[in-house]
Amino acid sequence: MRGIAEKLAPPSLLVTRGAGSRREVAITFDDGPDPLLPEYLDVLDRFGARATFFLLGGACAKRRDGLLELVRRGHEPASHGYTHRRFPSLAAPALAYELDRTAALLPVPRTPRPLVRPPQGALSFAALARCARLGYTTVMWSLDSDDCRTEDPKVVMARTAPERVAPGEIILFHEGQRWTLEALPEILTGLTSAGYALVTVGELLAGGA
Repeated sequence: MRGIAEKLAPPSLLVTRGAGSRREVAITFDDGPDPLLPEYLDVLDRFGARATFFLLGGACAKRRDGLLELVRRGHEPASHGYTHRRFPSLAAPALAYELDRTAALLPVPRTPRPLVRPPQGALSFAALARCARLGYTTVMWSLDSDDCRTEDPKVVMARTAPERVAPGEIILFHEGQRWTLEALPEILTGLTSAGYALVTVGELLAGGA
């Protein structure tokens, strides 16, 4: 169902990658803010990288300082729902409640429409349509680091090596994982050495406009 939705939905409602017209990639992190967030931010700062963080409303309520810090450092906050429940399992009022509760905690987005990523990448036509009616652009990814299926930083590095990356890529990572944090410096070194600018999803989409 997700694959069909990705093929048929207009890019204003569903995004899986940028246009690829510039040598840019978007680094994205799901499931925060997490206690490891400051260490993630420090690594990104070392490389002048900006990233998009798809945040859980429940975690934002617990770690308000983390949300404010990632915004202060120039990163883009976006919605990942409030409780990490799969969107296709939610009726329209429940999904609206999840998104509204999270939006109330996030800064006003700079993109034309607020961005949302469904937990676990679970998507259906009904869930996509509901997000669209609520004003959201749904953001998936074009390259999965596999960091939720391994605890080996070398596997994460190999999945996101420069030879596997193309301009316009949206790369999926997760917060709260020590192996992801260990892999990140090598990944960012490789991408910057290959000439990629590391930008937010909003910047990636604006650059391809």
